Amino acid sequence: MCGIVGVAWGNDKTSVALSDVQRMANAIVHRGPDDEGFYVADTAIIGMRRLSIIDLSGGRQPISNEDETLWLVCNGEIYNFRILRERLIQEGHQFRTGSDVEVILHLYEQYGDDFLNHINGMYSLALWDKKRKRLVIARDRLGQKPLYYHFLNGRLAFGSELKSLLKLSFVSAEVNSSSLGDYLAMGYASAPNTLLNGIKKLPPASKLVWEHGRIYISSYWQFPSKVQTGLDKDEWATGIRGELERAVKDHMISDVPIGAFLSGGIDSSAIVALMTRYSARPVNTYSIGYLGGSTESYYNELTYAKKLAQQFGTNHTEITVKPQTARLLPKLLWHIEEPISDSAMLTTFLVSELASKSVKVILSGVGGDELFAGYRRYLGGHYNHYLQHIPYWLRRKILSPIASMLPSGRQNKLMDLSRYARRFLQASEHDWRAQYRMYSEITGRDQVRQLMLYDYLQPDRFDAVLGEEQSEDELLRLLRIDANTQLPEDLLLLTDKITMATSIECRAPFLDHRLVEMAAGIPAALKMPNGELKSLLKSSLEGVLPHEVLYRRKRGFGAPIGAWLKNELLPIRNALLSKSVVESRGLLNWRSVQSVISQHDSNREDYSDLLFLMLNLELWCRMFLDGRSYEDLGTEMMDLAGAQ
Repeated sequence: MCGIVGVAWGNDKTSVALSDVQRMANAIVHRGPDDEGFYVADTAIIGMRRLSIIDLSGGRQPISNEDETLWLVCNGEIYNFRILRERLIQEGHQFRTGSDVEVILHLYEQYGDDFLNHINGMYSLALWDKKRKRLVIARDRLGQKPLYYHFLNGRLAFGSELKSLLKLSFVSAEVNSSSLGDYLAMGYASAPNTLLNGIKKLPPASKLVWEHGRIYISSYWQFPSKVQTGLDKDEWATGIRGELERAVKDHMISDVPIGAFLSGGIDSSAIVALMTRYSARPVNTYSIGYLGGSTESYYNELTYAKKLAQQFGTNHTEITVKPQTARLLPKLLWHIEEPISDSAMLTTFLVSELASKSVKVILSGVGGDELFAGYRRYLGGHYNHYLQHIPYWLRRKILSPIASMLPSGRQNKLMDLSRYARRFLQASEHDWRAQYRMYSEITGRDQVRQLMLYDYLQPDRFDAVLGEEQSEDELLRLLRIDANTQLPEDLLLLTDKITMATSIECRAPFLDHRLVEMAAGIPAALKMPNGELKSLLKSSLEGVLPHEVLYRRKRGFGAPIGAWLKNELLPIRNALLSKSVVESRGLLNWRSVQSVISQHDSNREDYSDLLFLMLNLELWCRMFLDGRSYEDLGTEMMDLAGAQ
């Protein structure tokens, strides 16, 4: 595990010095505090920062093949490297280390550009072919590891993090107004877009080849688009349990201590339960909760996590969060590098910081909701079938006006249900594509136009993915959309950047591509029968987890940021979204921002995510455009909030 950087150029006039690439690596030292390394070629330099996980003494990078004609830097883990190694040795390849990533070099020798199809893992990598003066960079199938690049006039620069590219003199920080619309609409920007002009994200399951000053991008894997028939519920449940158990076992490979996040929900609990079967000592588990009033209690799951830890005999540690932790926001945004709206950045950082005191590798349940239908937005089609039996005039004259009057909030169960009911009723008269966008977006397109001072270009990336989706299975097409948008660009981006901020590696067994391909093939009627979320996953875990864990109500991993923005964080919100600040920044329309604040405070609309996004946007601008440090901004946030 590490961070990778590099530059390739077409001629001497655009050459780059080793010191330039060293500055790129120094910008991401948190990703690899244990070691660094560089390889310098005639027209390319690649480098890395290493967090030592496997082959601690012999796994230094860049790493080469036998005759040093191929050089590699890789961020990630290859879970099937032992099987691949044995196969390649039988083919006559010679290995010099015990590193998992060395197999990549020999796979490239053996299979050429098809080498990625043999790898099971999470990774971003860069491979320099010395003979052909050719650079290949690639990202894993689901997008667990990030990879940014900048290409202009034949010169390619790449890095695990955006901030490393900004260390180059020929890369500048200028806002991409079109991408700003994506953030305001969805809370994130999908690859290849970022908020900065000229800097792009390589999409998941993609390979970029630089050769002779030109680049070629191709995809080497697709999320399955068809379901399989012929298996009954019990057969699927047995298969899921077996694949998940295998994936957990594979993801536990490590030469350093490992642990697991434990929220008390199905996904993380399943990971912990299966880990205990393959660990010679008690598993280290880590949980997070909240201190405060009724709203905080609504989000608190420590009781469930503690019970599970006792049942499985783990070494359990927990931490509680107060609203004052928002002083961390500048630091977290500096690490995430994109002003996303997901409040889980706070909880993920604090629990990762806690875990980093005792382990270097952590397993997480991320991905379970996307594979096995765990979100309520997947229920839209199910309930819409019933709603359509109600006469149109009654829906239009009675239900629609009622929907517009429902309050919207997240501070308790009733307000949360009201929020979901309102959005469902407002979306019900549209086709499935428009419905799913309304369920998924944080801001409607009309409102985005009102908020932005610049034109909001359409269609955005989410619309493009919606338009391309042709799967016949109603549920599978929604899961495929999420796998191409929200999963890599929100959840996985946050998970990688925040855990690496504490110098630990986070692994997600649910995203093992073999398990993903199996789960994708399950028909909706079996995966979510009668609108029961995660029904088949629950069945597969009978006997593994207690009944009360499998069938209790789901809570997310985020923080109660909506309530905090109305109370403890109100001074920060008012300062960062004041009339003078908004107008001087020159990105948003103050009158529209003011309207959002007013409607949120009166519970007419739940704008928690939008307000958090706009607040994050201003902090992001102060760091990435104005050049202020996150330490300086953190002190300012503490002063504003009156933190003790």
